[in-house]
Amino acid sequence: MSGLSLILLLAIMMVLTGCNAPQNHTDTEKKEQTTGEAKESKSKTIKHEMGETVLKNTPKKIVTLELSFVDSLNTLDVNPIGIADDNKKDMITKLVGHDIDYTSVGTREQPSLEVISSLQPDLIIADAERHSAIYKDLQQIAPTIVLKSRESTYQDNLDSFKIIAEALDQKEAAEKRLGEHKEIINEINSKLSLDTNLTVLPAVVRDTSFQAHTTSSYDGELLEQLGLKVAIQDEQPYVEMSLEQLVEINPDVLLLANNEGKLLTDEWKENPLWKDLKAVKNDQIYSVDRDLWTRFRGIISAEAIAKDTLAKLNEK
Repeated sequence: MSGLSLILLLAIMMVLTGCNAPQNHTDTEKKEQTTGEAKESKSKTIKHEMGETVLKNTPKKIVTLELSFVDSLNTLDVNPIGIADDNKKDMITKLVGHDIDYTSVGTREQPSLEVISSLQPDLIIADAERHSAIYKDLQQIAPTIVLKSRESTYQDNLDSFKIIAEALDQKEAAEKRLGEHKEIINEINSKLSLDTNLTVLPAVVRDTSFQAHTTSSYDGELLEQLGLKVAIQDEQPYVEMSLEQLVEINPDVLLLANNEGKLLTDEWKENPLWKDLKAVKNDQIYSVDRDLWTRFRGIISAEAIAKDTLAKLNEK
């Protein structure tokens, strides 16, 4: 091969190499871009009571500050790493149905920010009524969503469950479970063989108060889903009542969630007005579990309330 031919051959090879180099660079950029898009696709924005929270990945280490959120996670077969349990681990065992491994972060009313931070969660679920004042503090620790729990209606609670499921990338599982839940409620509705005009009144009884729950309360709305007629229809979920006011309403059935110790109804029982109530005359007063009926809430707890209602009212 002549010297000139050799030079031409080398020049052609250099040109070809130069043409291929940018193409390889472009391929690398495309791969990096694709990888970046895949990572970005895992990110999601969750709308809640205090605005919007961005979750970059599916949460694995979750802290819950209300009991209904524990029920929601249990329904999705997820255990939180931290719970505001009022320092009552037995209450959580009762709620979930078995022992779970978690760290108490204090009371629902005043959870410990220090303990929550030490757990290094990647999601905190807080209550709109209790924790809105510390929302910014919680956000400094981890992404936080604020949902209705303490003051929630039955439907509010179902909506909160959907949002939690969305945050955990379990929307399909949640929809399936909600379908099963609806079937359970409808089945119990069909089994309640009661007079359609029968009125029921759920209430919390303490030592100095009788707090009636209306159609706007969690348990009141659930009872109406079961086909029952709640005695007080009101936009306010709770109404403090005297014995005279109770007599005026005169419900057919009383479902009483009693506090421990002395009760106001202990005094009322000696009053002729109490003895004249239809629920008293017909032996239609039932004591219900305070935790289950007024504190726990959630899909599983609602089904337990429904089954409890069926067992009690179908006794008669």
